[in-house]
Parts: sequence; C-alpha cells; structure tokens
Amino acid sequence: MEETIASILRNKGGDIWAVGPDETVYDAIAMMADKGIGALLIISNGKLVGIFSERDYARKIILQGRSSKNTKVQEIMTGSPVTVTPDHTVDECMRIITHHRVRHLPVMDGDRLLGVISIGDLVNAIIAAQAQTIDHLRTYITGGYPA
Repeated sequence: MEETIASILRNKGGDIWAVGPDETVYDAIAMMADKGIGALLIISNGKLVGIFSERDYARKIILQGRSSKNTKVQEIMTGSPVTVTPDHTVDECMRIITHHRVRHLPVMDGDRLLGVISIGDLVNAIIAAQAQTIDHLRTYITGGYPA
C-alpha cells in the first residue's frame, strides 16, 4: 500500500496521550483506561523517552508481583521506542511492527512528535484500501468503469 502515515494521522487526529517517567504505573494505567487506549508515550523534558503499554504492565507488574502504586513508569517502560515518520507507508509500518513485535509506533517529524499509530490503525487502512479496490473491480467488471 502506498498510503502514508500522514494520511492516517489526518483521518485519526494527532491526539497524544503521555505521562512523565516519574508517574506511577497505577496512574498511567488509570489514564489508559480513561482514554480507552493501549499505550502511553513517555515524555521527559519535551522529548520522547519511552512507551508504556498494557503488555509492559502485564509482563513487568502483574507477572512479577510488583505494586503498580509503588512502581514508577520509568522502571518498566520500553525505552527508545521504534518510531516512524509521516512519510512511511502502511506496508512499511506493518513490516516494522511485525519485525519488532510492537503494537504502537510513535510518529516523529525530526524531533517533533506528531502522534502515534497502532496496529489497529494500520489494519483499518488496509481494509479500507481493499474495499476500494473491490469496488473499482466490481464497477469495471459490470461495465460501469469509464473507458
């Protein structure tokens, strides 16, 4: 697919949900629940320093018997997250997500954070493109396609 991440962000919006590294895991999980999201970006001094996901919580808090109220996000976040640019294509991002086994990709334009895309955003873009292709083929086959 040639659709770029810039077009996904235009349709999705650039909402950025973030916490600082000194926040408790409990507060981060509460924010994720409130916003209905699966990951938060970790911002320190205006810079992206990590990402915290439900997967981090499950593996590094629950399974290790730690307390979410006594653990700081920086202790369990994924530091130096894999990022993409607005010019990356959906196909490129699917390969990145598969290769790195992540579900969320922060979108950066140089040092500027533009938003975050999820695997769900990418799948939705692929489904929409396939539906459009099917519609074009159906129109062509039934003779409604302009010559």
